Amino acid sequence: MRILIVLAHPLEDSFAAAVATTARLALEAKGHSVDLLDLYREDFDPRLSRAERSGYFDVAYDLSGVSDIVGRLQAADGLIFVFPQWWFNFPAILKGFFDRVLAPGVAFTHDLAGGRIVPRLTNVKLLWALTTTGSPWWLVHLYMGNPVRRLLKRGISNFCAKGVNFRMLSLHDMDRATPEKRAALLERVRKALSAL
Repeated sequence: MRILIVLAHPLEDSFAAAVATTARLALEAKGHSVDLLDLYREDFDPRLSRAERSGYFDVAYDLSGVSDIVGRLQAADGLIFVFPQWWFNFPAILKGFFDRVLAPGVAFTHDLAGGRIVPRLTNVKLLWALTTTGSPWWLVHLYMGNPVRRLLKRGISNFCAKGVNFRMLSLHDMDRATPEKRAALLERVRKALSAL
């Protein structure tokens, strides 16, 4: 498989970067091809432009500002997002990736008759999220209802690429995580991806 890993963290020596490296090495060891898209290192602009938004319902949506990344996405069989959750949500740069790259004609098509959207990422068979939260498990799941998982699974994966292999691996309470807990998540990531 060809896997696009999308990393969203501003620090090069972050735990998220270590997770992305672990994922890449595990996939490559099993013979998969990996394309690492580090949004910060590639200076991705998350801002949806005036032209992009005003042309959102045009038949020929203008992808010129993100055409290289769209090509990388369309070449992928799988998509893995690696990011921290801040305020129970995605980092702004990753939200901008969703807004600008998962666009009409790429991730979906508008059904002009009924207002629904029709999935277009038929090439993507796997969509995983490898993430951390600063909050404990019970707060994310019981109090907040795990909003990031809901958005990824019920929103992006269902509306853009139906029937994908969806999985989310998380390290909760990251701010107090011991080196052993961090190492345990890296091992979970390695084992899970080695099984693909």
